Amino acid sequence: MKVIITCEHGGNRIPAKYRPLFRKHRALLESHRGYDPGALALARDFAAALDAELVYSTTSRLLVELNRSRHHPRLFSEVSRDLPGDERQRVLERYYEPYRSWVDEQVRQATSGGGSIVHLSCHSFTPRLHGVERRTDVGLLYDPGRSGELRLCLAWQRALSAAAPKLKVRRNYPYRGYNDGVTTSLRRRYGDALYAGVELEVNQKHPLGDAAGWRALRTTLVTAFIQALCPSC
Repeated sequence: MKVIITCEHGGNRIPAKYRPLFRKHRALLESHRGYDPGALALARDFAAALDAELVYSTTSRLLVELNRSRHHPRLFSEVSRDLPGDERQRVLERYYEPYRSWVDEQVRQATSGGGSIVHLSCHSFTPRLHGVERRTDVGLLYDPGRSGELRLCLAWQRALSAAAPKLKVRRNYPYRGYNDGVTTSLRRRYGDALYAGVELEVNQKHPLGDAAGWRALRTTLVTAFIQALCPSC
């Protein structure tokens, strides 16, 4: 079994060509709307521990949302959707398509000979949204109709509960794992026996809080994931 790690929202970089468009939106870029704080550090830890391919982007989701399909109404943000149509197409060709193709190729190679692949997509979520506090530390997102993903997330949740009983872990929270995204698009092309896609969501209070605690949580998440992947290892 091969493992691939992805991080769609690893940074809030805006390419020089488009910086004038965002000149008045610095606060937005620095917020959870601009990127997922801590997600890239998580992804790098998982990739290093598993010797897995890491596919990531540090271009802000406010330029183009890599975790949405091309037809999605929020593929471009309220800032970038004002770009002319031909310029939006250039953004897709320069930033969106290469990223999605990179992920697609990794999955294709892993499954072409009958092998299987586990895809872990690393994200973080804002502790408070629309005035509502999210009282969860970790979310494991998957499609409950896919038995492989269900088993993996149940095992991961059990391993986390054993390692850190005070950690609040929920499945398919704060989002549904079968919403539009990279994992959902791959599920349409690869069956349950070939592909398992899971999105990890970590409350941003951890990466934005105590540095030592954040490092410890990353280690716990990685160790528990490895246990879930291979209980007898």
